[in-house]
Amino acid sequence: MKKIAILLFLSCLSINLFAQETESLNLERAIQVGLENNFDVKIAVENVKLREGEKEVGLGAVMPILDATYTRNFSREDVTQRFVNDPEPRQIDDARSRSENFTVAAIYGFRPEAVVVLKRLGQLTEISQLEAKVTVENTVAAISTAYYRLVLELQRYRVLQNTLELSQARLDIAQAQYELGGAGKRDFLTAEVDYNTDLSQLQNQEQIIQAARINLNELMALEPSADFEVNDTITVGQELRLLDLEENAFLENKQWLVTQRQENVAFLQLKELQAQRLPGLSLNANYVENTSNSDAGFLIQNQRQGLNYGGNISINLFSGFTLNRRIQNARVQQRIQGYAVDQYEIQLKSDIHRAYNTYQNNQKLLEIEKDNYAVAKESSEIALERFRLGIASYLEFRDAQVNLLTAENRLITSIYNIKEQEIELMRLSGKLYFDSSFEELNLPGNQ
Repeated sequence: MKKIAILLFLSCLSINLFAQETESLNLERAIQVGLENNFDVKIAVENVKLREGEKEVGLGAVMPILDATYTRNFSREDVTQRFVNDPEPRQIDDARSRSENFTVAAIYGFRPEAVVVLKRLGQLTEISQLEAKVTVENTVAAISTAYYRLVLELQRYRVLQNTLELSQARLDIAQAQYELGGAGKRDFLTAEVDYNTDLSQLQNQEQIIQAARINLNELMALEPSADFEVNDTITVGQELRLLDLEENAFLENKQWLVTQRQENVAFLQLKELQAQRLPGLSLNANYVENTSNSDAGFLIQNQRQGLNYGGNISINLFSGFTLNRRIQNARVQQRIQGYAVDQYEIQLKSDIHRAYNTYQNNQKLLEIEKDNYAVAKESSEIALERFRLGIASYLEFRDAQVNLLTAENRLITSIYNIKEQEIELMRLSGKLYFDSSFEELNLPGNQ
């Protein structure tokens, strides 16, 4: 009765943990919540806005500067004046003077490298948008993997529950046989030990489930204690083809596109430095209105009004070889970025092939595990019936029970492994992309 009470308690606990009336969470909803709350995604979006702002600031390099100034001055002074044709000094007390000046100045300076700077800032903005998409894809992949990991652990929990039920049935039979004198106490005690072992595994699995749930909550930026129901199955998608994955990767993989754009930036940095050797043009124009009034002196009032304009062309003749050194360094940086593109091309192909080989192997293992599970299940049912009839020993029954547990665990694990590699292959090929979810992030580049 004690063991039955424990089993009932665990069943109630299981219902409380995994079957209570909580919010249902499917994968699409988990991804949506994650993209809305995940702080890595929020930071990536803000970085895009920063790059957009820098691009707008860069436009000022090719725009004219226009300043307007209005000045008005007053003075009151005691003035003593002596003139050449009048030896007697002239004294003017409390002489007042006033001046008023209004100026509009326009300056336009054009440097050839400014055009290249604008192109480089545009490339950096595009890189930030691609990096934001990389963050989104990585977040989607992490949430998907964590979600299916939780589903897997819940399935393992149910397998352990079934194993515990078999152990309970075996324990009941052993206890009844012992009480009726049909079996020794050793068989009964061995059944009790095996039952407690299965009970301990079930308890440990609860801890694993809670850890998996916390990991998923962390990716969705939720409280660790947030509870929800998830789907209890893992569905394997359509079979993927290696050729399609490779072709799509070099068109859609965001990190690959970032690497290419970084090579373009290095090229534009070189062109920007080379353009500094070209002459620059500066134009200026001023419109002035100036009025001066004075109670002392020959000039009582002076008024000026008109337009002044001009320009100049400048070219750097010598800068201590600094520009040459900077150009040489830019060429080196361009070669480095070219090597980085070649390196990532090899890495991307290798990652796809590794993941695809694992994916194919897991598919083959799945077929084997399906057959193995069917055999183990039938063997377990036969062993239980033989044990119930007293034909089989407890060792034979336990062996069949352990084989069933192992076979079922391997079956659900192989399904999870296929799904995990599906997610990785979709991420590497650039297909793991949720347009509707991404548009909701309101990236400046998407508007």
